[in-house]
Amino acid sequence: MSAAATLIPIATTAPSLLADKTCSNSNTYLKNPLFKPLLTKTTTPTSVSLTHQSFSPVSAKNPISESYPDEYDDKPREECGVVGIYNDPEASRICYLALHALQHRGQEGAGIVTATPDGILKSVTGMGLVSEVFNQSKLDELTGNNAIGHVRYSTAGQSMLKNVQPFVAGYRFGRVAVAHNGNFVNYQTLRAEFEKNGSIFTTSSDTEVVLHLIAVSQERPFLIRVIEACKKLKGAYSLVFITEDKLVAVRDPFGFRPLVMGRRSNGAIVFASETCALDLVEATYDREVEPGELLIVDKDGVQSTCLVPHPEPKSCVFEHIYFSLPNSVVFGKSVYESRRKFGEILATESPVDCDVVIAVPDSGVVAAIGYANKAGVPFQQGLIRSHYVGRTFIEPSQQIRDFGVKLKLSPVRAVLEGKRVAVVDDSIVRGTTSSKIVRLLKEAGAKEVHMRIASPPIIASCYYGVDNQIG
Repeated sequence: MSAAATLIPIATTAPSLLADKTCSNSNTYLKNPLFKPLLTKTTTPTSVSLTHQSFSPVSAKNPISESYPDEYDDKPREECGVVGIYNDPEASRICYLALHALQHRGQEGAGIVTATPDGILKSVTGMGLVSEVFNQSKLDELTGNNAIGHVRYSTAGQSMLKNVQPFVAGYRFGRVAVAHNGNFVNYQTLRAEFEKNGSIFTTSSDTEVVLHLIAVSQERPFLIRVIEACKKLKGAYSLVFITEDKLVAVRDPFGFRPLVMGRRSNGAIVFASETCALDLVEATYDREVEPGELLIVDKDGVQSTCLVPHPEPKSCVFEHIYFSLPNSVVFGKSVYESRRKFGEILATESPVDCDVVIAVPDSGVVAAIGYANKAGVPFQQGLIRSHYVGRTFIEPSQQIRDFGVKLKLSPVRAVLEGKRVAVVDDSIVRGTTSSKIVRLLKEAGAKEVHMRIASPPIIASCYYGVDNQIG
C-alpha cells in the first residue's frame, strides 16, 4: 500500500494570462438564465396528442447508429465520461467507482490508466460495462496514486477494443495517456495532414489526434505541448491527461461538455464529467473547470492556465435534458430542478384534459413530475423499465410486435385502463420508439394517449459529441 496522500493546495488566484482575456473562476456566465431558448414562446416544447390517429416519426440518418442499430432506444447518444484522480493511495479503485457513477454516459467500453510509483503508465481497457471490464485482480495491477479513466460511447470511431480509452503513447520526453469527452470537428483534416507527413494511426477515434499534436510540438514542457495542441483543436472537448508525475484537465473554450473538480478528505484531487461521480467517491465539489481553462496538478499543487477563452460559452442543453443524472449539478445548476421546470413549463404551454400523468422512464420521470404538479393531475408509474436487457436478445420465431420496446418497458394496466393518459418524455429524435410506446399504452387499456415532450423539436444535427444526426 502506498503512503497516505498529502494535502495539495488548490489554486485560488485567477488563471495566468496566455491570451487577451483570462478565464473566469466566478462562473459569471451562469448568472444568465440557463437554456433560455427552451423557455421562450418561440420554441414551445413539443406537444403531440395521440388518440386514434397515426404517428408520423421524424426521419433521421445516422451513420454511427446505422452500423450499430438500436431501434428500440430512440435517444441522442452521449459519447463518454472522464475521470481523473491525483494523489490517492487507492487511485485505481476510486477511479473505478467514479466510472461506475458515470456509466450512463457510455456502455460500450471502459478503461483506466495509472502512473505507478516508478513512473510507468499501466493500462487496463475492455469492451462492456465497468463491472464487466474490471475485477479485483485487474485493479490490483493498476498501482499508483494517480489515475485517469473513461467510459465510452463512440461518436467518431467504430465500436471495438482498439478505440477504448484512455489512450497511452510515448514521445521523446516521456509517456502520456489521455481520455476525452466530446468531438473534434476538424479531426479528419488534422489526421489527413499527419498521415500525409508519414504519421501512423492505430485507432479510428478522433482522440488519437491529440497525442500526435503533443508529440510533434517543439516545446519541452508538457504543459506548453498540451496548450499548443488544444489551440489547434476545434470542437467540443473535456480532456484529462496523465504523465509519470502530473495530471492535467482541460475544457474547450466554448465549454460544450461539463468537467468538475473536487477534493477527497485525504487531500486527493478528483476530476469528473459530473458531480454524481464526486458524490460516490466522497469528494467535496470544489468548482467547474472553466471554459477554456487548463488545470495542471503535480507536487506543487494545482495551477490554472487560460487557453483561448470565449466570451459566450455554449453549454450543451442536452446535458440537462437527457444525458446527465438528475442528482448531478451541471453547468452550475441542478439537473433535477431543470427537468422539473421543463415539465412545469410544458404543462403551462401544452395542457391537456387527462386523468393521470406518466413518464417514459427513466429520463422522462422528473419532467413528468413537474408536469403533473403544475397540472394538478396525479403522477403514477404507468410504465416499468427493465434494467436487465442486454445488448443482444433472442426473439422467438413467431414475431412479437414491438418486441424490443416490450422487453424494456412494461405497462401497468391498473394505472392505464380506461384512463386519459398524458405520457411525458424528455425528447424525440426519430419518433420510432414513441409511436411504439403509444401503441403499447393503448393495448394496455388507455382510453386516450397524449404525448408530451419536455424539449423543443430537434431540427438539426449536432457535431459536437452528440449522436443525433438528422438527414
